[in-house]
Amino acid sequence: MNINISRIKEIREDRDLYQSDIAKVLNITQSQYSLYENGIRLIPMDKLAMLAKYYNTSVDYLIGLTDERKPYPKSIIK
Repeated sequence: MNINISRIKEIREDRDLYQSDIAKVLNITQSQYSLYENGIRLIPMDKLAMLAKYYNTSVDYLIGLTDERKPYPKSIIK
């Protein structure tokens, strides 16, 4: 499955951030982040979750499954 991850670059640039800024958030190197952003390496789920939380959006938005930017509401399952 080829996932379009172009939004991680778009959202980063929209906020005037550098790859190195986001790499620090993810606790990885800038070159590792660059591989994710260019689609050379798959982004691990934990890193996608960190990005979604940082950008206050959903993972689905980041990977292009929805155009809705706001995150999903948290559900309380009893």
